[in-house]
Amino acid sequence: MNVIKKIYSFFFIVLILVTSPFLIRYLLTKQKITILNSIYFNFPGIINKNKICPSYDALLNQTLDESFSVSIINNKGEIISSYNEDVPRLPASNQKLFSSAYVLSKYKLNNNLKTSLYKNKSDYYLHGQGDPDLNYEHIIELISNVKENKIINFNIVEIDSKLYWPNGWTNTDKLYEYGSPITSLAIESNHNKYYDIYALKNFIKNYLKNKFPNSKINIDFFDSEKTFYLKNIKEINKVYSTPILSLLTLTNSESHNFTAESLFKNASNTWNDNNYIKLKRWLENKGLPATNAYFADASGLSRKNKITSKLVVLFLDKMRYSNDFNAYQSTLSITGVRGTLAKRFVNSELSGKFFGKTGTLSNVFALSGYLYKNDKPIIISIIQNSDKIDKEKAFNLLRDLYYLRSC
Repeated sequence: MNVIKKIYSFFFIVLILVTSPFLIRYLLTKQKITILNSIYFNFPGIINKNKICPSYDALLNQTLDESFSVSIINNKGEIISSYNEDVPRLPASNQKLFSSAYVLSKYKLNNNLKTSLYKNKSDYYLHGQGDPDLNYEHIIELISNVKENKIINFNIVEIDSKLYWPNGWTNTDKLYEYGSPITSLAIESNHNKYYDIYALKNFIKNYLKNKFPNSKINIDFFDSEKTFYLKNIKEINKVYSTPILSLLTLTNSESHNFTAESLFKNASNTWNDNNYIKLKRWLENKGLPATNAYFADASGLSRKNKITSKLVVLFLDKMRYSNDFNAYQSTLSITGVRGTLAKRFVNSELSGKFFGKTGTLSNVFALSGYLYKNDKPIIISIIQNSDKIDKEKAFNLLRDLYYLRSC
């Protein structure tokens, strides 16, 4: 009987969502009904409306040129001002706002990534999930469980080298730490070029040779796409990463590209391809205007990504109704406090008032997030694509919006 009541209650709420947008908009604004918030977050539609705010429009029109796109939503979910909001732009690391939320939807906050040593008869398999903090001490801890034998066959399970970088990462990017290859077994996020997968192979081989001088050591790479080795396999040791929430904070607050890509590949089960269509479909299934958007990676380093400022603010607004919103917001940079925004608005009224994400590439700057005015958030996305990037104009606009009288 209780099950039937719950089913009727669920369908009743869905019916209200479809037929009574004004009532729902009012209830959602108050954010008092948890189940209603959750249903709306997963509902394939949005109920945002426009509101004319001349003072906001005037500020944008007086401040910006055509290289900017800006969208602003108030705490009631109303789009109160915009400027070139439908123009597709390169988002840089603002891309992480989407991919980190996708990851959060697939994991519990205390979940971890895992690196494991498996055994099948006389064969060993080292398998990872892209733990960004994996180091040689962890490797020693894992392979210390290898037993002496006349012949030791050791396999390093890794993705195809053609998949190390998403599409749109330039050759110049690949030379720097921020463009390190995305592999499932990465010592310290592959940031040291001398600690690559081949160095790992030599390290393991030397360790085993020193430990078992009378054994024949065969060590090789094994394509992770081939799964037949999993039959009758036994996990004999494992090490865990820090919790997912900590990794998401590294992704957003510190804008760590490797972690963003690794987490998304695990959450979407796409280690063996560089296809990010699942992220786009996830947004579309929530009713967000992602049809003309293009997602080429999870971190924003790709020059092929295209989004609009309107998509960003509508998404950030809908995230407010997620059960995981507090956790999500806690991963973001904070003005004057931490992350990539730690040095902005220090010792000012704006310190601690903006939770957001920066994005920086050559010819790209983006700044999006939640600006708290009188303890109520307004959602802002500022994206500039130009050969004359003006970061200060973006931050000055954020300041002006903070002091501008609410509409």
